[in-house]
Amino acid sequence: MNADASNSALKRRDSFAHVAEASWGKGLSTLLRITRMTLRHPWQVAITFISTFLAATLQLFIPRLLGQAIDQAQGVIGQGADSGAEHALWITALILFVVSMLRGFFTMLQNYFGEAVGHQTGYELRLAFYEKIQRLSFSFHDRVHTGDLITLGLLDLDGVRMFFSTGLVRVVLLGVLVGVGAFLLVRTDILLGLLSLSFVPFVAWRSSVTQLALRSTWLMLQDRLSVLSRVMDENLGGIRVVRAFAAQAHELKKFDRAKEAALELAKRRVDIRVGNTSAMNLSFFAAMALVLWFGGEKVIAGEISVGTLAQFLTFMTILQMPVRQLGLMVNSFARASTCGTRLLALLDLDLDIKDAPGAKDLVIIEGVLRFENVGFRYAGASSTAALSDISFEAKAGETIGIVGPPGSGKSTIAHLVPRFYDVSSGRITIDGQDIARVTLQSLRKAVGVVQQDAFLFTTSIENNIAYGNPWAREQRIERAAESAQLHNYIIGLPAGYTTVVGERGASLSGGQRQRLAIARSLMLRPSVLIFDDSTAAIDAGTEQRIRTAMRRFAKDRVTLIISHRLSSLMHSDQILFVENGRIVERGTHAELLAAGGRYRALYDLQLRPEDERRARNEGA
Repeated sequence: MNADASNSALKRRDSFAHVAEASWGKGLSTLLRITRMTLRHPWQVAITFISTFLAATLQLFIPRLLGQAIDQAQGVIGQGADSGAEHALWITALILFVVSMLRGFFTMLQNYFGEAVGHQTGYELRLAFYEKIQRLSFSFHDRVHTGDLITLGLLDLDGVRMFFSTGLVRVVLLGVLVGVGAFLLVRTDILLGLLSLSFVPFVAWRSSVTQLALRSTWLMLQDRLSVLSRVMDENLGGIRVVRAFAAQAHELKKFDRAKEAALELAKRRVDIRVGNTSAMNLSFFAAMALVLWFGGEKVIAGEISVGTLAQFLTFMTILQMPVRQLGLMVNSFARASTCGTRLLALLDLDLDIKDAPGAKDLVIIEGVLRFENVGFRYAGASSTAALSDISFEAKAGETIGIVGPPGSGKSTIAHLVPRFYDVSSGRITIDGQDIARVTLQSLRKAVGVVQQDAFLFTTSIENNIAYGNPWAREQRIERAAESAQLHNYIIGLPAGYTTVVGERGASLSGGQRQRLAIARSLMLRPSVLIFDDSTAAIDAGTEQRIRTAMRRFAKDRVTLIISHRLSSLMHSDQILFVENGRIVERGTHAELLAAGGRYRALYDLQLRPEDERRARNEGA
């Protein structure tokens, strides 16, 4: 198996390792909590358990009625068709038919309402899970792999959902069948009763061991299939690179190694299942042979009737499948305990970013953004702070440019304004209101962030632009597209604004995706607009036109422009040069050039050769 892929899978499993380790200690409390969830639907639960009890009780009548019918049939054969035995046989057959029908009806109710309770519980958990994912902070998503969350929301949640029908209901079913059935058989004949039940302990043991072994190997197989899927996904995502470097053979070998690892484990699972099924069948037929042997001798000796012997054999046949399901029941408890602990651990997470007690909506009056000695450190990061002592002020209509080397903390500043993260020290205010004390909803309506990596949904261009305001009028959508210099391109498409972009906007170029993201933010008309290197893929001419269109839009709001290209921010009212998380230079473009510091060095590297070349051309 590919080493990098294996390590990645291991890291994903370890991201919730603390939950898995705690699952044995928390297992019982987790199962009790899941049980309480199912009890939120009391009448459905009651119908399920009553139907299960009645279905199992009626099933226990079937062996006795069959034995009675056999004895009555012998009476008919021995006494002739005119005897009363034939009438009794018809009565027994009718009773057997009615009991079977009732048993089938109650089994149907058991299955229907058992599944209904499970699906209703799953529905509620999915809503709670998805709502939690929407509210968890960026810091959570920074450290947890997306694959873990998908596994939690699909496989683990399904393990919890199925606990009621495959675990709790089976406890009632097996309790009635084995407990009451064993009592009835032993009371009829203690030797045959014990022989009839002799296969139960072995089958129950082997079934439980098998299911737990299959459960363990299934978790391992999930990891290996996850690696296999990742190899395929990476190959498809980078298919152009693979073809460009003629690396098809290498990719096939990598996929083959992952496939062989998964196939090997799948074969081991088949061996476990087949071997244990054969052993359980052998024990069942051995017990049946003993019952036939000793029961036949008792029939010959006149101690019991043929119908009584048939009653024991029928009961064994009925009991065989439920006893085998004991392993499934054990697996259901184990799976619900493990999956439930992981899932509930996520649902119980305290939110890092949430509304403070008594938080009020942000009220925009003048629209002044102020950083006051702001410091920030990422969770789990080294001792080096991402930001230290950041202070600046921006009034409505002003544009602040932020520039600096990679990793200097520029994007971190952008993420702190809408509270994607909370500051470690200092504070950020808008019109004097600490953003940590206002509601998140009102803050994020007032702050728009356009990031470099523009994510687009697989829907129409119109829906992507109007994502923040789905009920916006078409004219407003078109004006936003015009400001982002995208309108002319869109109307040239056959379907115009209803054109569906591909996955993540694959049908658009990088510059078009960024312009669409800009239009999406303009739709909200935020009081603070942040461009986080959001024009990196846009050519200089288009960027100039966007900047011209934005002047009218930005006249009554604060604009922050973060960029590596000085041409994107040299027109700003104030430029901050950030290095190692600190502001080392600040001023206008002219002031910073005159200072001859880091900004001037970057200008000489990026723009001065172009300016000199343009001056020579104009002089010629």
